[in-house]
Amino acid sequence: MAAYQTVVVGTDGSESSFAAVDRAAGVAADAGATLVITCAYSPASKQEIERAQDELGGEAYQVVGSAPAEDTLQSARDRAVRAGAEKIETTAVRGEPADVLGSVVKDRSADLLVVGNRGLNTLAGRLLGSVPSEVARKSGVDVLIVHTT
Repeated sequence: MAAYQTVVVGTDGSESSFAAVDRAAGVAADAGATLVITCAYSPASKQEIERAQDELGGEAYQVVGSAPAEDTLQSARDRAVRAGAEKIETTAVRGEPADVLGSVVKDRSADLLVVGNRGLNTLAGRLLGSVPSEVARKSGVDVLIVHTT
């Protein structure tokens, strides 16, 4: 099997997603591959952000708006460098995480997609689906689901 050429990893700024970035960076470094760190975001009003923070507390890590996405990508890039990745690209894309990851994989002709397992074992994840399970079902490339929780 040939080494991976382009590895896409998704991050939302959570510690779980950063663990996936660390693993993806290691895989990319070992393969000499390009690492594409991707952050999906959706615009939100100040009121929506405040309500999410009130209701979700520590779980309000989801990225809303492109400025937080860019901050998240910079943090993820720094981690990827520390993990040994050399060829790193970042992209913030408006949309739902699973859809965004699928389009980035396609647009970049990636051959590996890396995501964390957060959400796979929750009741909501089992009933409604989760980003890891959705991309694993829909992706046309290898998917590495990193045990992050």
